[in-house]
Amino acid sequence: MARETSHQQTTATGTGELYEQRSGWVGWIFFAAVMMILAGSLNAIHGLVAILNDEWVVWSNRGDLYLDLTTWGWVHLVVGVVVVLAGFGLLTGNVLARAIAVALASISVIVNFLYIPAYPLWALTVITINVFVIYALTAHGRDIA
Repeated sequence: MARETSHQQTTATGTGELYEQRSGWVGWIFFAAVMMILAGSLNAIHGLVAILNDEWVVWSNRGDLYLDLTTWGWVHLVVGVVVVLAGFGLLTGNVLARAIAVALASISVIVNFLYIPAYPLWALTVITINVFVIYALTAHGRDIA
């Protein structure tokens, strides 16, 4: 005896209990959490390097940046640490953690968009990861709960 719901299927067990089968999107939510942890960690490391030695981070024209590289380093460090924490929160399946993760991934997209003049390949890579995270969490985030 099975009935179809919007994203999941509810199935009766032999003892009369009902349970919901998870869809294949649970793996994508787990992927989003792991990517947030990875991207946040890498952003934090990149920010730390920019704080300690901003000459190493970029060797091109700095005139296109809106902030000093050391300031960008602090921004990346703070955003990176918060994104890592949100990634761990996602693993719990909490709806509040999911909402915070979407907001932080959006902020990370904006921060890295503004950072494109300093380090375009890095910024575009992090933007791409965050777009996948936002899609997985908004389109199929309910599946992990």
